[in-house]
Amino acid sequence: MVTDGRRPDLLRDGTAGRSNVVPIAGDVTCPGHRAELRAAVLAQSDRLDLLVNNASKLGPSPQPHLAGYPLEVLRDVYEVNVLAPLALLAHLTPLLTAAGGVVVNISSDAAVEPYPGWGGYGSAKAALDQLSRIYAAENPEIRTYAIDPGDMATELHQQAFPGEDISDRPAPETVVPALLRLLDERPPSGRYRAGEPSEPAAR
Repeated sequence: MVTDGRRPDLLRDGTAGRSNVVPIAGDVTCPGHRAELRAAVLAQSDRLDLLVNNASKLGPSPQPHLAGYPLEVLRDVYEVNVLAPLALLAHLTPLLTAAGGVVVNISSDAAVEPYPGWGGYGSAKAALDQLSRIYAAENPEIRTYAIDPGDMATELHQQAFPGEDISDRPAPETVVPALLRLLDERPPSGRYRAGEPSEPAAR
């Protein structure tokens, strides 16, 4: 198993004691880092059973309305949320095909709901959803899921609500059983909510 993250300290803490996990610190928007990830996968096998694209970038906080959104910042949001996952797929599709593998792209309800002030992040996640659908149509041997995990008490979610108490949101680990059930059941490719993994979510 290979995992990565931008913050070496958190990556080290999260993988401590797990001898089967290869942690690689770096930024997924960096071509060199993506090449390093592919090399680490190939060092273990010539096939890949599962790719999870979890990296996300919210953008400015508080979030601006679209008419005032700095385009250079929006490009960065799309780089993390859309282009980096696509670049990893370009690197790893042959290995996923060999395994009849699974792709999990972490989406958001902001991809389908037009929340004021969420235009940058939401449109990027909408693009990731459509990318997932097209990739699934082009690679039917690979199950491809865009997953809406719901609100969670994460650092990114806190950025979206600066100064607010979000401790009432579920912890990220509460979503894990639903994701594991999705991987066990392997329903058709599509967009799913973590709380309803067997039924495709409305577009």
